Amino acid sequence: MKITVVGASGRMGQMLVRQIARTEGVTLAAASERPGSKALGKDAGEVAGIEPNGVLIGDDSAAAIRAAQCVIDFTVPEATVAHAKVASENGVAMVIGTTGLDPVQTKLIHDAATKVPVMWAANMALGVNILLALVEKTASMLDPSYDIEVLEMHHRHKIDAPSGTALALGRAAAAGRKVQLEDVWRKSRDGHTGARPTGEIGFATLRGGEEVGVHTVYFAAAGERLELNHRSFSRETYAAGAVTAAKWLEGKKPGLYGMKDVLGL
Repeated sequence: MKITVVGASGRMGQMLVRQIARTEGVTLAAASERPGSKALGKDAGEVAGIEPNGVLIGDDSAAAIRAAQCVIDFTVPEATVAHAKVASENGVAMVIGTTGLDPVQTKLIHDAATKVPVMWAANMALGVNILLALVEKTASMLDPSYDIEVLEMHHRHKIDAPSGTALALGRAAAAGRKVQLEDVWRKSRDGHTGARPTGEIGFATLRGGEEVGVHTVYFAAAGERLELNHRSFSRETYAAGAVTAAKWLEGKKPGLYGMKDVLGL
């Protein structure tokens, strides 16, 4: 399978280039970066810290996408939406790891998925997706007297909060309780907030250093507290999941898929 990586010189982009190089059955078709990037014109392999692969990083993302069967995108919402439009118009499957999209941008991704297969997940690590399943199951087993709080910490460079994974965990908990997350969430607390309402799903965000990703879901009652926790030590797990998802999309019908589908969870 021919895969294009957009945002190829970023942290995730470099890991994706390395992961593609070590994965059988896939090849790097093209690599792109934003105009003005210092990586433009450089060999994608060299930028990623491996042997040269002959793929030069360009600034024409549309041409890069058209050269592939699947594009992997861990960029920013505005770019991801533009890439999804190009992919859907050219029959190119898409793997999306971008988070922080607003409702309008989210709808555009859903629109693209009516034309091509799209796998979109806030986190592509196997452990996180098992955690999502556990959180949903646990929430379904405990009554609303157990307060649910989602705590996450990421590196100081992360631009959205709460993290996409934290929101996915909140949605899993809400699904277990058969409610809509937006009806019960509390994304932040400040000042005189009053007592915590029963049934609320709260979020707390920490940022600092080079933390790859820590997520903990608390189920707290009067006499006990249950904690479900996951910590990522390397983004390599995300890259491996993304490339696995790209291979899985081959031959799939148009639609919006998740890592649950890819992993058979």
